[in-house]
Amino acid sequence: MAAQKQLFTPANIGPVTLRNRTIRSAAFEGMGENNNPTRQLKDYHVSVAKGGVGMTTVAYAGICRSALSFKSQLWLRPEIVAPLREMTDEIHSHGAKASIQIGHCGNMTHKSTAGCIPVGASSGFNLYSPTIVRGLRKDEIKEIARYFGEAVKLARDSGFDCVEVHAGHGYLISQFLSPYTNHRHDEYGGSLENRMKFMHECMDEVMKAAESDMGVLVKINMNDGFKSGLQEEDCITVAKNLENTGAHALVLSGGFVSKAPMYVMRGKMPIHTMTHYMDQAWLKYSVRMFGDMMVPSHDFKPLYFLDQARMFREELKMPLVYVGGVTSREDADKILDTEGFEFLQMGRALLNDPDFVNKMEKDGSHKSACEHLNYCIARMYSRDMACFQHQHDLPKGICREMEKIRHRNVKLQ
Repeated sequence: MAAQKQLFTPANIGPVTLRNRTIRSAAFEGMGENNNPTRQLKDYHVSVAKGGVGMTTVAYAGICRSALSFKSQLWLRPEIVAPLREMTDEIHSHGAKASIQIGHCGNMTHKSTAGCIPVGASSGFNLYSPTIVRGLRKDEIKEIARYFGEAVKLARDSGFDCVEVHAGHGYLISQFLSPYTNHRHDEYGGSLENRMKFMHECMDEVMKAAESDMGVLVKINMNDGFKSGLQEEDCITVAKNLENTGAHALVLSGGFVSKAPMYVMRGKMPIHTMTHYMDQAWLKYSVRMFGDMMVPSHDFKPLYFLDQARMFREELKMPLVYVGGVTSREDADKILDTEGFEFLQMGRALLNDPDFVNKMEKDGSHKSACEHLNYCIARMYSRDMACFQHQHDLPKGICREMEKIRHRNVKLQ
């Protein structure tokens, strides 16, 4: 008798039971306004819930003012609890669970957004923002850790079932972990054990605030995506430490948004499209001239993080969430039934079609129509995240660039 396929079976993340093994990843929607939720943000996540997903994740909510990178990003504070509760209530009415990703951007912001000189693990200059960065004082480190705990409490008040702590992609916790961004000479710098101290302090606050009724996921890097960053061996050490904190699941990702953004998402960044949506003229022309050097390509293939993720599966006993290039029912079954991961996350497939999960349940050979042209990524930090296939009357320059990337993808297949 054949083993039962796992995709559409219930499973737990800590105290929370999901109806199936699918999670909408915390891909930044860009659908907030003045750091508040909007009807558009609510409608999108409700559409994913209607589409059959086990849990949908609202992306990248800042835990305090200095945590913010964008005006279109949520700032998790008491003033937005009521509209978030409306969102989670409707998500729940369609059978899905709701999670919210909480984090601090560290040096990936500007004074006008963060309300202060951007802070990070160490002082310096972030070429990719670009901005001067001030290293955090010890008292500020303790304060930010407490903000993580307060964010969990606000998430509970807002009706979320889970929180996802962002400890990857070159944001603040990741900036402390990585030798590329942590040059401190105190107990928060130097050895990996020291560099994990801030992460532990944040997780202590998170787990205490989560109590016994909220699920806690943590997004981590399996590799920073470049030689001077964290590599797999150290990332496995980080993962084992998180397992010991009592975290309920790890989301396995990789890359630094400031240095290796396409290592996270794969494919080619459409530079013309990205600059088209930028408002600042100086930034538009700088990126247009040097963008291909600043944002190197990493070829896309289905399940592109699988080889690395297997290493973590071998070393860890806790539930693991696979993310990275799940494009079909076949991919999903492989991740769960063959590779032994407990959950999978998807971003672009659900942006292309919020009903993707329902279609996978009805059709065992269903594949996503996403072409991985990365139009959605090129515009998501300047506008809302949107799929190229859903757009009409776009400028000819954008259409030409999308066609070039389409041909490039075909050649790589």
